[in-house]
Amino acid sequence: MRNLYEPSTVADLKQRIAQLTPDRPPQWGKMNAAQAVAHCATAMEWAVGDRKPKRAVVGRILAPLVRPKVLGTDDPMRRNGPTAKELIVADQRDLSNECQRLAGLIDRFATSGPANCTTHPHTFFGPMTPEQWAILCYKHLDHHLRQFGV
Repeated sequence: MRNLYEPSTVADLKQRIAQLTPDRPPQWGKMNAAQAVAHCATAMEWAVGDRKPKRAVVGRILAPLVRPKVLGTDDPMRRNGPTAKELIVADQRDLSNECQRLAGLIDRFATSGPANCTTHPHTFFGPMTPEQWAILCYKHLDHHLRQFGV
């Protein structure tokens, strides 16, 4: 399964991020490209431990059922899934700045390795191993890059 501890996966994601343009329309969802990249960067801040969101009650209930379906298969994330309120980006952003921010967070996560991954529980999925974080981060980034056709 692809994850952010694989150098080839990191290189592929960064190449895809570089293909984004401000005028590229989304194939689904409400965010523009800059907002989606900012959304992904904030999620990466969770993975590196810069932000520590509270656990969602619904996650405590549903995570045991959903986690294996999301993290246990190579299937991509589904379109139009729910978004944690902490990850909603409604204001306008600069795509270039957000792409640089995201690329830096991806590099930081990947080069720091499993020993430096956050131990803080994910807001929905709860406690996760570094490998689970690496898979989830890849799937989330892939999901939003596919949203914009890259």
